[in-house]
Amino acid sequence: MFRNIGGIIIIDFIDMENENHREIVFTALKEEMAKDKNKTNILKISELGLVEMTRQRTGKNVDRILCESCPYCEGAGTVKSKITVCYEIFRELEREGSGALSNTLCVLANPDIANMLLEDEKNTIETLERNLKKKITIKVDKSLHQENYEIIVM
Repeated sequence: MFRNIGGIIIIDFIDMENENHREIVFTALKEEMAKDKNKTNILKISELGLVEMTRQRTGKNVDRILCESCPYCEGAGTVKSKITVCYEIFRELEREGSGALSNTLCVLANPDIANMLLEDEKNTIETLERNLKKKITIKVDKSLHQENYEIIVM
């Protein structure tokens, strides 16, 4: 009867004004739901003609059937903030820069991250350059997702 439907269910019998008919429908619904292997709870038809019921969910919910996990957040529903990614870049620059023989490090980043590095975090980049004694260049790569970046020792 309610295959693959679970959670809160509202059934509309608003146009059914005869109280005897409502009682017959409610009894029939209750009898049918008693046969259901899933746990159900049914309330009497309200004055507005609505039946409220709950039914134990067993299979996949509608979201899982109709949707797939986000390739960016891997289904978490969130992505790292821009500032978090910037701090990850700073830590990796320190690791890469301390052992590199080259004088230049290049950061390839998403446009929003590159913008933050060049503007909001300009002082941090300059401090890293002084501490590492290396030039750090920031280049935009529009193909990169906000969480992804690449550091190239040049």
